[in-house]
Amino acid sequence: MEDIIIIGAGPAGLTSAIYCLRANKKVKILESNGYGGQIIKASNIENYPGIKKISGIDFATNLYNQVIDLGGDISYETVLKVTKDKTVITNKNKYKAKIIIIATGSSNKKLMLDNEDRLVGSGISYCGTCDGNFYKDKVVAVVGGGNTALEDTLYLANIASKVYLIHRRNSFRGEDKSLDEIKKKSNVEIILNSNVIEIKGENKLEKIVIKDNEDNIKELEIDGLFIAIGQKPNNEIFSDVVDVDDMGYIKTKDSVLTKTKGILVAGDARAKDLRQLTTAVSDGSLAAYLAIKELNEK
Repeated sequence: MEDIIIIGAGPAGLTSAIYCLRANKKVKILESNGYGGQIIKASNIENYPGIKKISGIDFATNLYNQVIDLGGDISYETVLKVTKDKTVITNKNKYKAKIIIIATGSSNKKLMLDNEDRLVGSGISYCGTCDGNFYKDKVVAVVGGGNTALEDTLYLANIASKVYLIHRRNSFRGEDKSLDEIKKKSNVEIILNSNVIEIKGENKLEKIVIKDNEDNIKELEIDGLFIAIGQKPNNEIFSDVVDVDDMGYIKTKDSVLTKTKGILVAGDARAKDLRQLTTAVSDGSLAAYLAIKELNEK
């Protein structure tokens, strides 16, 4: 029996773990992949209070090391099901907890086109900072209009010979500062009001086909396609214990509390207006506080 099981080792989950461990609670962290979540893909973080600039992997590693130094127990297992009696079933074990904190974050959305999955790693990527160095002096395209797409474009502009930034709308959702920097790059071409409708290539990516709002079709010969069109939550396995909205994000009754007593949610997995690093760690600390409070009152 664990005091608290935290599902997910991204910023929200690791923050929860730090608070819970410092309160001398017995904590088990379950993570299906590596620690850090989506933030490890950020080349630089420049909007976190008190830290002028840090890479995503350094930030996540600092959090991870804090947890380990406090005696944190992280098991790399895939959670398959959570029941109302707070049993967590993974691909390896079955655990029981007094409190569960869901911090599974989200994963990359796909264009859902033929050849997309087949060519991942052979020209298609969802992380510019992870894979950009493979495209030195080559031609690439970034699809998306948010901060991730803009950050990937800036990063790739310093590596690739040419970067196309393709967005389906006529304006961007990302920060104006990043967009201003992109407009200064002579090797970046912005293509608005356009969608990628086809991906071509046999053993590797060769071309993409884009269509604008007036149904004009154009082919672009590129070496790499970086897809940055947003995230989707990973909440299907919690359907028995939480309610989700139309987008799949977990609904909360009050802040981080779900409909099931003793099951909380923190970070990008929950329905909220803003998904940023600051809100993830805020959720994580609040979920931990409420979990500790409930345990101490028993």
